[in-house]
Amino acid sequence: MNIENTQSQMRKGVLEFCILSVIQRGEVYPSDIIEEMKKANLNILEGTLYPLLTRLKNADLLTYRWVESSSGPPRKYFSLTEKGAAFYKELEQTWNEMASSVATVTRSNGKPNAVVTGETIEVHPPSPESPL
Repeated sequence: MNIENTQSQMRKGVLEFCILSVIQRGEVYPSDIIEEMKKANLNILEGTLYPLLTRLKNADLLTYRWVESSSGPPRKYFSLTEKGAAFYKELEQTWNEMASSVATVTRSNGKPNAVVTGETIEVHPPSPESPL
């Protein structure tokens, strides 16, 4: 089994939530989303972002407006629709519940079973007293 594939699948699983999280803060230009994701070490390419934004727009979760630019073509700024804001709140609740559940499962006797340090993940077997 390839760890890079598993890590990639985990990132893809939270990508939509993270993008909507950036947009819910206010109107945003796609390059701003890419920059924010990069700061969080969740690198995303334009070729991944634009189709996702289109899919979210087609689902009536996003809307956009064109803004003239002094340095090139007009820019498309995205924001959440009312339906998108409600969808985001549901995703946020799901994320919080899931993050709490994962934290519970990956801890044994108050100690983490998996620790992320930089680029590596250390996995520690459960202790003998663990209920598993």
